[in-house]
Amino acid sequence: MNNQKPLNEEVIMSHVEYLRGLESQGELILSGPFTDYPGGMVIVIAEDLNEATNIANSDPFIASGYKSYEIRTLMLANEENNYLLGELDPRSTS
Repeated sequence: MNNQKPLNEEVIMSHVEYLRGLESQGELILSGPFTDYPGGMVIVIAEDLNEATNIANSDPFIASGYKSYEIRTLMLANEENNYLLGELDPRSTS
């Protein structure tokens, strides 16, 4: 998320309540402001890009125009999937 206009306590509280709802539904992985750059990040579990977009657009920060956002997808690499060895083309830069 990127800042678009100064935040106020009301929209911050609404955002926190929204995050609590995502967490109670098992959709929130982590969230918080950047310490070295304006804006912040919310990481959620979503079935597809459409669901992720709906989650983002429903956040009070976005719905009220206080922040804009960019969605990125992540392929999880861990021991369980051998850190994706053999899954990705080593020549890929993205």
